[in-house]
Amino acid sequence: MERVAVFVDVQNVYYTVRQQFNSHFDYNAFFAEVTGGKKPVAAIAYATDRSDSRQRHFQNILRAIGFTVKLTPYITRKDGSAKGDWDVGITVDMLEHASRVDTMVLASGDGDYAPVVTRMREQHAVEVVVYGVKQLTAASLVRAATTFVAIEGTLVMPIP
Repeated sequence: MERVAVFVDVQNVYYTVRQQFNSHFDYNAFFAEVTGGKKPVAAIAYATDRSDSRQRHFQNILRAIGFTVKLTPYITRKDGSAKGDWDVGITVDMLEHASRVDTMVLASGDGDYAPVVTRMREQHAVEVVVYGVKQLTAASLVRAATTFVAIEGTLVMPIP
């Protein structure tokens, strides 16, 4: 059975789906699609921790679907801008899982992941499937992936 590891950059997916479709990402449909007929070795959702009840509820939904949720503090800088990204953490986890999987799925449109995706394919012989909003995914990430899947259709659900 094919072994798969799934990595979701929650903030990137949230904001790109919202910007492009004014909708939410359907994590249930996504998880079913990427793990169907495969053995999930890891499924990790990387999010920021704002310590509010809506976020905790959302994180519990992710856990119920089958994701491990990793949190990083949401930091507001002195100038009012905010930071809460997982680029290095996701990259490290991808490198750690490289020898245990046949396929990696990365949900993000962030071009910062292009080098690790290329490394997975070229040095570890791992197929890398990238899911992202087509119009908002970095061209370098699309080129680096074995396969690019546009987030659209059944992966998008209207905001209630």
